[in-house]
Amino acid sequence: MKRVLITAGASGIGRAMGDAFAAAGFEVWVTDTDRAALDHCPAKWHHRLANATDEAAMASIIAEMGHIDVLCANAGIAGPTARIEDVALDDFRACVSVNLEGAFIAAKHAAPLMKAAGSGAIVITSSTAGIYGYPNRAPYAAAKWAMIGLMKTLAMELGPFGIRANAICPGSVEGPRMEGVLAREAAAKGMTRDQVYEGYASGTSMRSFVEARDVANMAVFLGSDGARLVSGQVIAVDGHTENPDPKL
Repeated sequence: MKRVLITAGASGIGRAMGDAFAAAGFEVWVTDTDRAALDHCPAKWHHRLANATDEAAMASIIAEMGHIDVLCANAGIAGPTARIEDVALDDFRACVSVNLEGAFIAAKHAAPLMKAAGSGAIVITSSTAGIYGYPNRAPYAAAKWAMIGLMKTLAMELGPFGIRANAICPGSVEGPRMEGVLAREAAAKGMTRDQVYEGYASGTSMRSFVEARDVANMAVFLGSDGARLVSGQVIAVDGHTENPDPKL
Protein backbone atom coordinates (compact mmCIF):
# COMPACT_ATOMS: atom_id res chain seq x y z
CA MET A 1 0.00 0.00 0.00
CA LYS A 2 1.28 3.46 -0.87
CA ARG A 3 2.08 5.77 2.02
CA VAL A 4 1.56 9.50 2.34
CA LEU A 5 2.89 11.81 5.04
CA ILE A 6 1.00 15.06 5.62
CA THR A 7 2.43 17.69 7.93
CA ALA A 8 -0.21 19.72 9.80
CA GLY A 9 -2.56 16.95 8.77
CA ALA A 10 -5.04 16.93 11.64
CA SER A 11 -7.22 19.86 10.59
CA GLY A 12 -8.02 22.23 7.74
CA ILE A 13 -6.39 21.53 4.39
CA GLY A 14 -4.21 18.82 5.90
CA ARG A 15 -7.16 16.88 7.28
CA ALA A 16 -8.94 17.16 3.92
CA MET A 17 -5.78 15.80 2.27
CA GLY A 18 -5.76 12.87 4.67
CA ASP A 19 -9.38 12.06 3.90
CA ALA A 20 -8.77 12.29 0.16
CA PHE A 21 -5.63 10.15 0.19
CA ALA A 22 -7.34 7.57 2.40
CA ALA A 23 -10.21 7.41 -0.10
CA ALA A 24 -7.61 6.87 -2.83
CA GLY A 25 -6.26 3.82 -0.98
CA PHE A 26 -3.20 5.31 0.70
CA GLU A 27 -1.90 4.51 4.16
CA VAL A 28 -2.08 7.91 5.84
CA TRP A 29 0.49 9.34 8.23
CA VAL A 30 -0.06 12.79 9.72
CA THR A 31 1.89 15.05 12.03
CA ASP A 32 0.50 18.04 13.89
CA THR A 33 1.06 20.18 16.97
CA ASP A 34 -2.60 19.99 17.99
CA ARG A 35 -3.05 16.89 20.16
CA ALA A 36 -6.84 17.26 20.36
CA ALA A 37 -7.14 17.44 16.57
CA LEU A 38 -4.87 14.40 16.22
CA ASP A 39 -7.08 12.49 18.64
CA HIS A 40 -10.03 13.10 16.31
CA CYS A 41 -8.27 11.66 13.27
CA PRO A 42 -9.42 8.21 12.09
CA ALA A 43 -7.98 5.42 14.23
CA LYS A 44 -6.43 3.68 11.23
CA TRP A 45 -4.29 6.71 10.44
CA HIS A 46 -0.79 6.96 11.90
CA HIS A 47 -0.76 10.25 13.79
CA ARG A 48 2.24 11.74 15.52
CA LEU A 49 2.54 14.86 17.67
CA ALA A 50 5.37 16.89 16.16
CA ASN A 51 6.28 20.39 15.10
CA ALA A 52 7.29 20.56 11.43
CA THR A 53 10.33 22.63 12.43
CA ASP A 54 11.61 19.97 14.85
CA GLU A 55 14.12 18.21 12.63
CA ALA A 56 14.88 15.38 15.05
CA ALA A 57 11.19 14.55 15.47
CA MET A 58 10.45 14.71 11.74
CA ALA A 59 13.50 12.61 10.88
CA SER A 60 12.40 9.98 13.40
CA ILE A 61 8.85 9.83 12.04
CA ILE A 62 9.97 9.53 8.43
CA ALA A 63 12.46 6.81 9.36
CA GLU A 64 9.67 4.99 11.19
CA MET A 65 7.59 5.01 8.01
CA GLY A 66 10.19 2.92 6.21
CA HIS A 67 9.07 4.13 2.81
CA ILE A 68 7.18 7.17 1.63
CA ASP A 69 5.44 7.55 -1.70
CA VAL A 70 3.99 11.03 -1.27
CA LEU A 71 5.03 13.88 1.01
CA CYS A 72 2.57 16.72 1.52
CA ALA A 73 4.59 19.51 3.13
CA ASN A 74 1.54 21.36 4.33
CA ALA A 75 2.50 22.94 7.67
CA GLY A 76 2.21 26.68 7.82
CA ILE A 77 1.05 29.69 9.78
CA ALA A 78 -0.50 32.93 8.57
CA GLY A 79 1.91 35.23 10.38
CA PRO A 80 1.12 38.83 11.28
CA THR A 81 -1.14 41.15 9.31
CA ALA A 82 0.54 44.53 9.58
CA ARG A 83 2.39 47.23 7.71
CA ILE A 84 6.03 46.35 7.13
CA GLU A 85 7.22 48.95 9.66
CA ASP A 86 5.02 47.35 12.32
CA VAL A 87 6.17 43.74 11.81
CA ALA A 88 8.42 42.43 14.59
CA LEU A 89 11.46 40.54 13.40
CA ASP A 90 10.63 37.61 15.68
CA ASP A 91 7.17 37.33 14.07
CA PHE A 92 8.74 37.44 10.60
CA ARG A 93 11.19 34.70 11.53
CA ALA A 94 8.48 32.51 13.07
CA CYS A 95 6.35 32.70 9.94
CA VAL A 96 9.25 31.88 7.63
CA SER A 97 10.40 29.08 9.93
CA VAL A 98 7.14 27.14 10.04
CA ASN A 99 6.32 27.58 6.35
CA LEU A 100 9.72 27.34 4.67
CA GLU A 101 11.89 25.45 7.13
CA GLY A 102 9.09 22.96 7.78
CA ALA A 103 8.90 22.11 4.08
CA PHE A 104 12.69 21.93 3.81
CA ILE A 105 13.04 19.55 6.77
CA ALA A 106 10.34 17.18 5.55
CA ALA A 107 11.76 17.09 2.02
CA LYS A 108 15.31 16.64 3.30
CA HIS A 109 14.42 13.46 5.19
CA ALA A 110 11.89 12.07 2.72
CA ALA A 111 14.26 12.38 -0.26
CA PRO A 112 16.61 9.49 0.69
CA LEU A 113 13.69 7.06 1.07
CA MET A 114 12.24 8.17 -2.26
CA LYS A 115 15.63 7.89 -3.94
CA ALA A 116 16.00 4.33 -2.65
CA ALA A 117 12.60 3.48 -4.14
CA GLY A 118 13.32 5.26 -7.41
CA SER A 119 10.04 7.18 -7.21
CA GLY A 120 8.06 9.62 -5.14
CA ALA A 121 6.10 12.85 -5.17
CA ILE A 122 6.57 15.94 -3.04
CA VAL A 123 3.62 18.33 -2.83
CA ILE A 124 4.31 21.66 -1.15
CA THR A 125 1.43 23.81 0.01
CA SER A 126 2.38 27.34 -0.99
CA SER A 127 -0.26 30.02 -1.61
CA THR A 128 -1.41 32.58 -4.11
CA ALA A 129 0.68 34.81 -1.83
CA GLY A 130 3.59 32.97 -3.44
CA ILE A 131 2.50 34.27 -6.84
CA TYR A 132 1.35 37.79 -6.01
CA GLY A 133 2.49 40.27 -3.43
CA TYR A 134 0.00 40.86 -0.62
CA PRO A 135 -0.07 44.20 1.18
CA ASN A 136 0.24 43.88 4.96
CA ARG A 137 1.32 40.21 4.68
CA ALA A 138 5.09 40.55 4.08
CA PRO A 139 6.27 37.57 6.21
CA TYR A 140 3.69 35.19 4.74
CA ALA A 141 4.24 36.26 1.13
CA ALA A 142 8.02 36.05 1.52
CA ALA A 143 7.80 32.53 2.94
CA LYS A 144 5.38 31.31 0.28
CA TRP A 145 7.49 32.71 -2.57
CA ALA A 146 10.55 30.99 -1.08
CA MET A 147 8.68 27.69 -0.90
CA ILE A 148 8.16 27.83 -4.66
CA GLY A 149 11.90 28.33 -5.13
CA LEU A 150 12.50 25.31 -2.91
CA MET A 151 10.03 23.24 -4.93
CA LYS A 152 11.60 24.23 -8.28
CA THR A 153 15.02 23.21 -6.97
CA LEU A 154 13.72 19.90 -5.62
CA ALA A 155 12.14 19.12 -8.99
CA MET A 156 15.46 19.68 -10.76
CA GLU A 157 17.62 17.94 -8.16
CA LEU A 158 15.42 14.90 -7.56
CA GLY A 159 13.91 14.39 -11.01
CA PRO A 160 16.75 12.13 -12.18
CA PHE A 161 15.79 9.76 -9.33
CA GLY A 162 12.17 9.50 -10.45
CA ILE A 163 10.93 11.97 -7.85
CA ARG A 164 8.53 14.77 -8.74
CA ALA A 165 7.93 18.02 -6.86
CA ASN A 166 5.09 20.49 -7.30
CA ALA A 167 3.50 23.34 -5.39
CA ILE A 168 -0.18 23.96 -4.84
CA CYS A 169 -1.16 27.58 -4.35
CA PRO A 170 -4.54 27.76 -2.62
CA GLY A 171 -6.46 30.98 -2.74
CA SER A 172 -8.64 32.06 0.16
CA VAL A 173 -9.76 28.84 1.86
CA GLU A 174 -12.94 28.76 3.91
CA GLY A 175 -12.24 27.93 7.55
CA PRO A 176 -11.04 29.18 10.95
CA ARG A 177 -7.57 30.18 9.78
CA MET A 178 -8.92 32.43 7.04
CA GLU A 179 -11.44 33.90 9.45
CA GLY A 180 -8.52 34.98 11.62
CA VAL A 181 -6.87 36.63 8.61
CA LEU A 182 -10.11 38.42 7.73
CA ALA A 183 -10.51 39.71 11.28
CA ARG A 184 -6.93 41.00 11.50
CA GLU A 185 -7.07 42.59 8.06
CA ALA A 186 -10.40 44.25 8.81
CA ALA A 187 -8.91 45.75 11.96
CA ALA A 188 -5.80 46.93 10.13
CA LYS A 189 -7.81 48.59 7.35
CA GLY A 190 -10.71 49.93 9.37
CA MET A 191 -13.16 47.72 7.46
CA THR A 192 -15.72 45.10 8.42
CA ARG A 193 -15.05 41.39 8.12
CA ASP A 194 -17.65 41.12 5.34
CA GLN A 195 -16.05 43.93 3.35
CA VAL A 196 -12.68 42.20 3.47
CA TYR A 197 -14.30 38.86 2.58
CA GLU A 198 -15.99 40.41 -0.44
CA GLY A 199 -12.72 41.99 -1.48
CA TYR A 200 -11.00 38.62 -1.57
CA ALA A 201 -13.89 36.87 -3.33
CA SER A 202 -14.38 39.60 -5.93
CA GLY A 203 -10.67 39.41 -6.75
CA THR A 204 -11.24 36.00 -8.38
CA SER A 205 -12.90 35.41 -11.72
CA MET A 206 -15.09 32.72 -10.14
CA ARG A 207 -16.11 35.07 -7.28
CA SER A 208 -15.59 32.38 -4.68
CA PHE A 209 -13.46 31.20 -1.79
CA VAL A 210 -11.91 27.74 -2.03
CA GLU A 211 -12.85 24.72 0.08
CA ALA A 212 -10.19 22.52 1.64
CA ARG A 213 -11.36 19.53 -0.40
CA ASP A 214 -10.53 21.40 -3.62
CA VAL A 215 -6.90 21.65 -2.54
CA ALA A 216 -6.90 18.04 -1.30
CA ASN A 217 -8.17 16.73 -4.63
CA MET A 218 -5.28 18.45 -6.42
CA ALA A 219 -2.79 16.97 -3.95
CA VAL A 220 -4.09 13.46 -4.63
CA PHE A 221 -3.79 14.01 -8.37
CA LEU A 222 -0.22 15.29 -8.04
CA GLY A 223 0.64 12.25 -5.94
CA SER A 224 -0.88 9.83 -8.44
CA ASP A 225 0.50 8.02 -11.47
CA GLY A 226 -1.80 10.20 -13.55
CA ALA A 227 0.62 13.05 -12.90
CA ARG A 228 3.76 11.01 -13.62
CA LEU A 229 5.32 13.73 -15.79
CA VAL A 230 4.00 16.74 -13.89
CA SER A 231 6.90 18.25 -11.98
CA GLY A 232 8.26 21.66 -11.13
CA GLN A 233 4.82 23.21 -11.50
CA VAL A 234 3.06 25.93 -9.54
CA ILE A 235 -0.65 25.11 -9.62
CA ALA A 236 -3.15 27.58 -8.23
CA VAL A 237 -6.41 26.28 -6.77
CA ASP A 238 -8.01 29.66 -6.28
CA GLY A 239 -10.87 30.28 -8.69
CA HIS A 240 -8.40 32.31 -10.76
CA THR A 241 -7.08 35.26 -8.81
CA GLU A 242 -7.29 38.44 -10.86
CA ASN A 243 -6.35 40.91 -8.13
CA PRO A 244 -5.24 39.78 -4.68
CA ASP A 245 -6.51 42.89 -2.93
CA PRO A 246 -8.95 44.85 -5.10
CA LYS A 247 -10.34 46.93 -2.24
CA LEU A 248 -7.09 48.76 -1.45
